[in-house]
Amino acid sequence: MSSWVIGMMLGVSIFLGSIAVVALIWAIKKGQFDDSEHFLNAVKFDSTDDLNDAYKKEQRVKELKDKKKESLRKKDYRPE
Repeated sequence: MSSWVIGMMLGVSIFLGSIAVVALIWAIKKGQFDDSEHFLNAVKFDSTDDLNDAYKKEQRVKELKDKKKESLRKKDYRPE
């Protein structure tokens, strides 16, 4: 490739990179990434069935963990 093609590609990529950086800084300053109430709003609009299913799943996982701990306690551990 000739040097002018490499120079043009380098110039275009620096230009596009600077546009991306400026857009990111603008978005941060305008609060585009601030979403402090996301989880609160998600709970407001969930149905009771969804919440009950999530609770049951959480309880099932807890029971499985408790069973695993209990089975580990029952085993006789004898290091050699």
